[in-house]
Amino acid sequence: MARLHQQPICVASALMVPLLTLATPTWLTLSGVAPSWAILWLLPWSLVDGPVSGLVAGACVGLVLDGLGGSGLTQVPALMLLGWWWGRLGRRGRQIQRSLNLGLLAWIGSMALGLSLWVQLRLFQGLDAPLLQHWAWQLCLLQAVLTGLLAPMLASWQLLIWRRRAPA
Repeated sequence: MARLHQQPICVASALMVPLLTLATPTWLTLSGVAPSWAILWLLPWSLVDGPVSGLVAGACVGLVLDGLGGSGLTQVPALMLLGWWWGRLGRRGRQIQRSLNLGLLAWIGSMALGLSLWVQLRLFQGLDAPLLQHWAWQLCLLQAVLTGLLAPMLASWQLLIWRRRAPA
């Protein structure tokens, strides 16, 4: 089992998620929608460090991002579930190395996160207007596409670094 969570530099990399969420460069947005930086960080972390660490990391990053948002919606359950699932994928069979696989996993994760937020909007805040539903789906799809396109570059780079740093 890898021990990324015991290396301060790897844990400190989690601080980049809220920083990038707050200060996303405009050239990295698509119609004003930024990629899901939490997904782009959590995917390689979970693949390398395992399901328990992915679950805890998803909870921690989700809590920090929820604190920044203040909208009453939470990312914690979706990020915890994704961290656990990706950690299980990293432990079973061959290592995930192909860029297309990372892009697809990031796209699925971003869609799951967007769907989770949409369900919360629908259930707790009464999102019934067709215009708002269309807006929520458009936001979800744009974020998923952008996250899926950035994942092959960023997640594969993180995988290379973290697999070297993680003791076998």
